[in-house]
Order: sequence, then C-alpha cells, then structure tokens
Amino acid sequence: MYDVIVVGARCAGSPTAMLLAQRGYRVLLVDRATFPSDTLSTHFVKPPGVAMLRRWGLLGQVIASGCPPVPRFRFDYGITVLAGSPPPLDGGRESYAPRRMILDTILVQAAARAGAEVRPAFRVDEMLTDGEQIAGIRGHARGGAAVTERARLVVGADGRRSLVARAVAASIYRARSALTCAYYSYWSDVPTAGEIEGYFLPRRVILVFPTNDGQACVFLQWPRAEFGSVRTDVEGHLWAAVAQVPGLAARLRAGRRAARLAGTGDLPNYFRAPHGPGWALVGDAGYHRDPLTAQGISDAFRDAQFLTEAIDAGLAGRQPLATALAGYQRRRDEAATAMYELTCQRAALEPPAPQMSRLLAALHGNQADTDQFIGVIAGTISPAEFFAPGNIQRITTPA
Repeated sequence: MYDVIVVGARCAGSPTAMLLAQRGYRVLLVDRATFPSDTLSTHFVKPPGVAMLRRWGLLGQVIASGCPPVPRFRFDYGITVLAGSPPPLDGGRESYAPRRMILDTILVQAAARAGAEVRPAFRVDEMLTDGEQIAGIRGHARGGAAVTERARLVVGADGRRSLVARAVAASIYRARSALTCAYYSYWSDVPTAGEIEGYFLPRRVILVFPTNDGQACVFLQWPRAEFGSVRTDVEGHLWAAVAQVPGLAARLRAGRRAARLAGTGDLPNYFRAPHGPGWALVGDAGYHRDPLTAQGISDAFRDAQFLTEAIDAGLAGRQPLATALAGYQRRRDEAATAMYELTCQRAALEPPAPQMSRLLAALHGNQADTDQFIGVIAGTISPAEFFAPGNIQRITTPA
C-alpha cells in the first residue's frame, strides 16, 4: 500500500514524487518510457522554473550537462525589434533549454534519490476503484505479467492524453481548440549569441535558441488549419518560412540539421478539473496551453509544488484531503489564467491589433519597459500587471 502513486515520470510527475518522498511519504512513480528518452517539448525552462531547479538542488546538473544559460530575448515583430533581459527572479534572470532526454533523467533520478520507488517501462492499463474512489492501478512491466498496486491517492502526470484523466472523466473548462501546429529540429554549427530569437511573421512564428551539445533548436508554428498541408512537406514549409528571414536562412544553410523534424498538430488549450475521490492531475494532464509562450515546463514545476503541499496537508490531517485539493485547483488556476489567455491570444497568429502595434512602437528605444515586456514572456512579470490599462497608457502616451 503506497501513500501516492504517480503515473508519468517527466516534468510534472518526477518533481511531485520527489517532493512527496522528501516529506516521508511512500511513493511509487511509474512511466511507460525508459530514461533517458526524448519527448515532444518546447524545452524552455523560464526563470520561475530555473528558480525551482535551484531550490531543489538540481540546477547544477542541468548546467553540467552543457546546456548554456539564456539571459536575453530578441523578438522581431516586423514593425520593430525588441531585445533585452527580463527582471530577475530570486536573483536570476537566466532561462535554460535542456534536451528532454537530459532534463527528465535528472528529475527521475532525483525522485529515486529522495526515496520514491521508480518503475520505468511500466504501462498502466486501468485504474482500480473502490466504489467511487480511485484506489490504485493495474498495469505491467514490459513483457511482464499484470500487477496491481494500491494507494491512498493516484496522481496523473501522464500528459495531455492522460489515461488517469480519461478514467475518471475529468471535466474540461475554459477550453479552446488547437490554434497552431508546430515542428522543430536541431542544427549544429549555428551561432545563437546566447539568446532566444523570435520571428513573428504573417501567420508563422520561428523561435531559435541554444540547447545541449552546442546545438540550436529551431521551432516553427503555423495556424492549425494548415496542418494538413504542412505535414505533407514539413521541410518545404520550414524553408519557405525561414526564407522570410534572410539572415537566419543563411545561418541555417551554413550549419547542419542534426535530427529529424518532430512535431504535431495536437495542441489543445484547456483546464481539467484536477482532483476527485482518490485522484489528482498535474502538468499537462490537468492544464495545457499552446507552446508559443513556452510555459509548460515551468508551469509543471510550479504545479508539482502546489499539489505536493495540498497532498501533504490532506494526508497529514491538517485539512480534509478534498478541501486541500480544491485549494490546489484554485492556486493553479489563479497562477495560470492570465498567461493562458495571453498565450491563446498570441497563438491565433493574427497581425497585432492596433493597441498592440502602438505598444510595440512605444517600446522601441524604451529599454526599461522592454525588459518588463520580456519579463512577461519569461515569467518574471505578471501579464495582468504589465497589461493593466494604466501601465499601457503610461507606456504609449508621449511624454
């Protein structure tokens, strides 16, 4: 009998298991993958996520992997180019973009060191129930016989296609259909100047940033309506988009693509109710947004912390578990909503509205407010704070 079973051992599941095990709970962490292994991802760990890695004692391992810090952002909107660094958070302003085969392995190993029992290559087949209560899992190791494991709580950290969420019929709210499709790959011998570059073209977005092994990750998005066409010739569509940025096209052609193009059109936007009798959801299983603003990993870390605190309050008897988990949902939604709305707005890939055009023009040459704007995307400044009407009026009104 475990206190908690966590299904899914990547950026939401492993931190949840680690933090619970550190508090003395008996935790089983399972994943159908083995580690190291890759997964579709935007890679980016923004400063709030970096602060948590530092707090957990894991940032040094990310740095030791050869993943460079990214302290600067450069966004080309066509009408203007904005470049700068976000205001610091907990003393740091750097982001990192580690390969997931590296980051996830660091997180899984940290969960194991904390005392969680880790079972890779384990597929969950179904949830066990006791009346209306989720009571455990039934599954099997690769090539093995079926086994059952019971727990006081089962946490689904198994992504946007979560088996746990489907099994409990977790309700969905604030949903938006997929707005974009995305593909990316890695290039060798492409200099990046230690910054993330964003090119916001008509109905296309290109992001370029440094990752492990001295490589650059090149990430592209198109409207979801074009997915059928894009997927038939990803290479051609990539170069057609990149050709609109001649300097970038020249750099990529002088380098070498080091991996296949990976991508998807399955990028829904939703919140799921993240708890019920005997179960909880964390990470993309409970909340997913378009990858354009690259918030997923940092959000997963944050929500793992929120969920751990709620589970501890409930299992330790300081609150009824259902009350504690309801508090987790409120904290998650309050923390996520403003960026969720901004992400959905930006992911429509429409030309800037007149007010946004005025803001971008006003930011040109205004480094202090440009850094605040970049801080919104980096996660160190609240979108609600920056886009408050009074602040926008201050920036856009001539002195």
